[in-house]
Parts: sequence; C-alpha cells; structure tokens
Amino acid sequence: MDEGTIARLADEHGVPADVAGELAGLLRPCVFLVTYEDLPEGRRADARPAGRTGGLPSLPEGVEWPEGVPFALAVGCAALPRDAIDIELPLDGQLLFFTTFRYEPEDSAVLHVPTGVPTTEHALPKELDGQEAVAYEPRVLYPVPGLTIDHDWYNAPAAAAFGDGGSDRHEVLDRFVEAAVDSVPGGSPSNSVAQIGGFSNQWQVPPDENGLVLLAQIAGNGVDQGLFTLNLIVGAREDIAAGRWDELQYEQQY
Repeated sequence: MDEGTIARLADEHGVPADVAGELAGLLRPCVFLVTYEDLPEGRRADARPAGRTGGLPSLPEGVEWPEGVPFALAVGCAALPRDAIDIELPLDGQLLFFTTFRYEPEDSAVLHVPTGVPTTEHALPKELDGQEAVAYEPRVLYPVPGLTIDHDWYNAPAAAAFGDGGSDRHEVLDRFVEAAVDSVPGGSPSNSVAQIGGFSNQWQVPPDENGLVLLAQIAGNGVDQGLFTLNLIVGAREDIAAGRWDELQYEQQY
C-alpha cells in the first residue's frame, strides 16, 4: 500500500501518523480465489481464471492420487498476480490440493505439476473419506489481489498505546484497519473460496506463527456445499520456496 493512501485513510479515521505507519508495516498481500459471481464489478471485464474447485485431477505418469483424500482445488501458478504474493511459489504449472472438509483430515497433500509434463485425468478412486467416492463440484475461480493484516496488530506498541486512550479508539482502529485492507484498487471480494498467501483469516488460534507462513486456506463451504469448515495449509518459507510440499502442515478449524 502506498504512503499516500495510508496518510489519507489515517486522516479520514483520526489515526495518528505513527500508528498508521506501524499498521501499514503489518500488512501482507495475498490473492483471493473467487467465483465469477463474487468478483468485484470493477474486475469482471478482464477476468481470467486462475483455478477451480473439484472435478478430477490431471496427474503425471507414476503419480498416484493421495490415498483416501478428495481432490479439492487446482491453482494455476502463472495466472496468479505475482506482486500480490510475498511467498515464493512455482512460476508455472499447477498446485493441486487434496483434502477433506467433512471432519478433521487425517491426511492431506499438495502436489505441483509443472507445465509441459504430460498428464492424464485420473479416474475417481472407489473410496474417499472412508466412503464411496464422490468428486467435489467443479467451479471456476478467478484471482483478486488483496491485503491482510497481522493477527496481533492491535498489540503493536503504537496501536496499543493509542487504543489505551479510550474505548472509542478501538473502534477507530478497527475502522481504519478495515479501510486499509479494503483499499486495493478494483475492490476486494466480499466472499472467497480460497486465499493464497498473506495472513490467515483463522477462526481459532492462527497456525501461521512461529516461523510458519500461510500457503493457502480453503473454505469448506466453497468446495463442499454446506460444510462450514476452514482448512489451512502452512509451512516454512524456505520449504515452500524449495517445493518441499511434504513438509507442509494442515489444520482444520470450525
């Protein structure tokens, strides 16, 4: 976010410059993946797909469907706006996410299929989630750059000192932060199926702490209709950059 925007928003919301500068330093970019219906109107004209939910994955020869785990999401790496991500992802190919939303997954997996590698659409296994296999509904997703803020922003020194000046100041800070994260040109989506990078929008204890960063979070209701869970995938920056997908950690919140 540019300094001019921060200064304008701070002035509009009555936030001191030192607090505004501190909170601006706690922002991280991300990419939201949304259906066409959830795209901000200003982004619809030039929208290009960047992924899809469900369906069947296309896998290289010798790569098997992770045992017992549904295929949830495919993300086209080259279709992601690179300036909206501050983690190192592959420049091409697809990231394939296998996970379940029905209960806390015992197994989940991320696979990267590079561009140019021959693939074949994999047949649906006989069983997934310990029951007769059903593929998730395919839904095309579009990328929207966004901003997220550190989970603990309200305890940052300048923000905490400002908030201690009165209960109304907490509301001032809340409105300023909301305006800041919604200030991305073209508009922010009101609803997303998945988020790539940034800080997690966790419902419980954030898993992206202590050296771990968010690779992706996937809303259960966006993939498996009616299941209000949130699956979060985190890892060390260096493992994500090196493509060490087996080092990732998975958590489900509900």
